[in-house]
Amino acid sequence: MIEVDGLVKTFRVHRREPGLGASLRSLVRRTYVSADAVADVSFSIAAGEVVGFLGPNGAGKTTTLKCLSGLLHPDVGKVRVLGFEPFRRSPEFLKQITLVLGQRSSLLWDLPASDAFAVNKAIYRIPDGDYREALDEMVALLGLEPLLSKQVRALSLGERMRCELAGAMLHRPSVLFLDEPTLGLDVNGQVAIRNFLARYNAEHGATVLLTSHYMGDVTALANRVLVIDRGALRFDGDLQRLVEEHSPSRLIRLTLRDPADIARLSCFGDVVEIDGVLASLRVQRATTTAVVTRLLSELAVDDVAITDEPIEDVIRAVFAGA
Repeated sequence: MIEVDGLVKTFRVHRREPGLGASLRSLVRRTYVSADAVADVSFSIAAGEVVGFLGPNGAGKTTTLKCLSGLLHPDVGKVRVLGFEPFRRSPEFLKQITLVLGQRSSLLWDLPASDAFAVNKAIYRIPDGDYREALDEMVALLGLEPLLSKQVRALSLGERMRCELAGAMLHRPSVLFLDEPTLGLDVNGQVAIRNFLARYNAEHGATVLLTSHYMGDVTALANRVLVIDRGALRFDGDLQRLVEEHSPSRLIRLTLRDPADIARLSCFGDVVEIDGVLASLRVQRATTTAVVTRLLSELAVDDVAITDEPIEDVIRAVFAGA
């Protein structure tokens, strides 16, 4: 469904020193440098996959999505989506994809949401019956009924993002490029959009490439992740494998019958936290089973839970080059 082979995108960036003199000199002679936003990136995504696209700010995620959606022309390499070359912007291609940028609005701010949706209907030339069916589905799944008569500019951030997503999906795209779709939303808003995307993927078999700094979005929707840093692809694979490769330890959370003794617990692993009868230990992944066996045989334990390190900590370690 999506094929990227050796993608390179370089931008020519103006650089100048601070100060009035440098500003005046830049009027007649500017200094430019080349910046590689994406450097030799290759991957493929099968139909129906939901893939998380992770990386720090400036890593090249949005640039890659813009190349995939046809907003940017690759400098080097090949990009194909649904068998099309995106930069050619053929109508047959555009009717089958959508791009949602969490930091940008695609709906007309001065119109009520319902009229803004009607504009999208005209742009995509959606038949009346298909439009009504799709709109009813979006309204039901995203809870848009009370928002339809409000001006887009009067909507809260969470309300606007739900409307943005609905407007981008009215033509029932088969490929979704989503760049921070839950940016700035509260927990309820994030959950609503995650549930909607999961249901849309299940019912329509859509292919989704999702970027997000909220790891809850990725863990809820994607089993596979791509990690990009400084324009280069650092990891492509299963999310659990990423955790195992970059997090050599696990957390053991205990509920003891008696108040925890830090000296005693230190014999089993690194003590992370103690609160009365509750305690948390960090142990090496390979020794987890043996340590739990010792804990259960040597201490009075009412409950035990084994978890991986928080996914946010794992991703920070990946970004840091650990």
